[in-house]
Amino acid sequence: MLNKFYNSFYKLEFYCEKENFKGYDPFDGLNSKIFKFLPFLRNSHLFKLLWIQFFKRSPINLRRLFGIDKDYNSKSLALFLSAYCNLYNICPSVNKLSKINYFVDKILNNYSKGYSGFCWGYNFDWEARAFFQPINTPTIVASSFVANALLDAYYITNDKKLLEVSRSTCQFILIDINRTYDSKGNFSFSYSTIDKTVVYNASLLGAKLLSRVYSYTGEIYLIQEAKKVVDFCCERQNIDGSWSYGVLPFHQWIDNFHTGYNLECIADYMKFSNDFSYFNNLSSGFSFYFNTFFTKSGIPKYYHNSIYPIDIHSTAQLLVTLKHLNLSEEYDPLIKNVLNWTIDNMQSKRGFFYYQINKYFTSKIPYMRWSQAWMFYAFSIFFLNQPALFVEKKSSS
Repeated sequence: MLNKFYNSFYKLEFYCEKENFKGYDPFDGLNSKIFKFLPFLRNSHLFKLLWIQFFKRSPINLRRLFGIDKDYNSKSLALFLSAYCNLYNICPSVNKLSKINYFVDKILNNYSKGYSGFCWGYNFDWEARAFFQPINTPTIVASSFVANALLDAYYITNDKKLLEVSRSTCQFILIDINRTYDSKGNFSFSYSTIDKTVVYNASLLGAKLLSRVYSYTGEIYLIQEAKKVVDFCCERQNIDGSWSYGVLPFHQWIDNFHTGYNLECIADYMKFSNDFSYFNNLSSGFSFYFNTFFTKSGIPKYYHNSIYPIDIHSTAQLLVTLKHLNLSEEYDPLIKNVLNWTIDNMQSKRGFFYYQINKYFTSKIPYMRWSQAWMFYAFSIFFLNQPALFVEKKSSS
């Protein structure tokens, strides 16, 4: 079975390299050249929302027909960078170091300018129910992923500029991102610079970065602000250990990978701060996650009360979550069960992974950020847990 996993990864790597790590995204519908020539409808919130959802939900990829090009995405670049850092740490090579430098250069040459620090957004206009974000509007999610990837590269290259850029991203988060306070003075970060939504995983990703940078710089202010965010989010954890996506009425769903984000970030805050007062929150949250989102046959459920849609992101986040909770070895049977099912049911013979399996159809569109980058990163974590076998495979290939 292990050879099956490695072969799956190499097929994925070949596909991503062939595509030069560029691709489509589930939410890139507004990049359509046709859409930009619709004089009245293009300014309608409802029409933009429907247009994006049409491309996101369609199992047929109509992007070329509608003039949507493949492109680089900052979060995708960050995931590939972190993955190659993992692979380098297992088995250093000139080729992997070259890849690391390639992604670092791409990232540093494509940040959003005009803010208090280095920050990144997405390569498309995004119309959501809660807000509209123009292309390259920096978000706390994209910026946190990129800054963490740069810290992964800093560990390898010792290039102090990468630490400085990541510290600069903390300035962006602390100054430019909006806050929602509670009566205790704790708060949630907003998703971007232009909204005031409360989304728990996004806020915790910001706290995770502050905590990790604190572990390098020792700045007390960073960890103090991070703790206020963790307090805010943990106090709003449901009694069964779950979290809704956010506080708005239409953000009340409970899903797989955002729950994994929350657990990962709280675990990292505890590790970097030595503040273990959230152990019970983490424990109950993980119990809910483990007991709710994975079937005995290895299917990763999307919602707490529904299997469908089966989303590739849920498989990938499982490996990330277990790594950050130091549970990879203990839950190795679960990892292999879910990976095995995913390879059998969601990987194309061309190497890429499908987006989603719905109840009545499968979306096989090879999204680079949502599917390929996440699975590439997940495989790199899998190899961290099997380093000797990975070296053996590489040396004999």
